[in-house]
Amino acid sequence: MSTETGNGNTPREPALLGQTVVVIGGSAGIGLETARLARTEGAEVILTGRNPDRLKDAAAELGALSSAAFDATDNQQLEHFFDELRGPIDHLMLSGSGPYYAPLAEMDFEQARQDIDRHVLLPMRVARHVTGKMRPGGSLVFISGTGGRHRGTGLTLIGAITAATPALVANLAVEIAPIRANVIAPGFVDTPLSASLLGEELDERREELRTTLPIGRVIGPEDVAALAVHLMANTALTGATYDVDGGQQLVA
Repeated sequence: MSTETGNGNTPREPALLGQTVVVIGGSAGIGLETARLARTEGAEVILTGRNPDRLKDAAAELGALSSAAFDATDNQQLEHFFDELRGPIDHLMLSGSGPYYAPLAEMDFEQARQDIDRHVLLPMRVARHVTGKMRPGGSLVFISGTGGRHRGTGLTLIGAITAATPALVANLAVEIAPIRANVIAPGFVDTPLSASLLGEELDERREELRTTLPIGRVIGPEDVAALAVHLMANTALTGATYDVDGGQQLVA
């Protein structure tokens, strides 16, 4: 199996040939696009997701090695998934869910606790579970974001989580070495999740970004997937946070 280089002339060996990639949250959006690109680069993929029907379709489309429908924030279900995982894996991506925004005066602290669990504790649980399951030099890729770097009403919780994530991954990179750990922090990405969050404001947001971003277009899930697969393949990269926002922070 070979993949053409950018000039279309010289074949190269696929970057993930013979490796196994697990994508938690792999039935749509960034997770699905990463799994699709990993397959193109020669990997076997294992997909998980909460929606059984959508997951079944994604697994069939990609020819996934296996799939498992469960809620990764459920500790027992997550532990069961790793207990049942057969054979060593090489990489795991934990695709992020949408953040919880609320002014302090209106904050539902139960939802806040759940958000901390999804974005801080869940990556730690995953990192502990992969120990002994992942080959040396393999990698964890977590999805964060850049929105929480701004300051304002409603951003207290996401700001705290966004600030914590780089420290979390830097320490994991030391503690679970030689397994590597990195974070991707996208800006706005045009995914079904973004569509559900913005509703009727989606087209307006797309047009705003097209006219203001230095790259002149909206970031898509394939842009994030390209970086995710590079982080898996490049064994020199660990403990860092990488932005994919098309220059959004420069013009915000």
